[in-house]
Amino acid sequence: MTVTINGEKQIVPDTIGNVQQLLEYLQLADRIVVVEINRDILQKDRHAVTKLKDGDTLELVHFVGGG
Repeated sequence: MTVTINGEKQIVPDTIGNVQQLLEYLQLADRIVVVEINRDILQKDRHAVTKLKDGDTLELVHFVGGG
């Protein structure tokens, strides 16, 4: 399946069926992440039930600490 993440087209396995699985695949599941899918901000409690489709556009914003 092809999705656009932060402006870049990426091919992800077809076995990824929802946003939560995508975050796990991208190793972001344990971080605070703001997810926008097709221009709608997605509440965290909707990650596991929001299905992904070929051609979806996502913006993922996560915070990076450091000093």
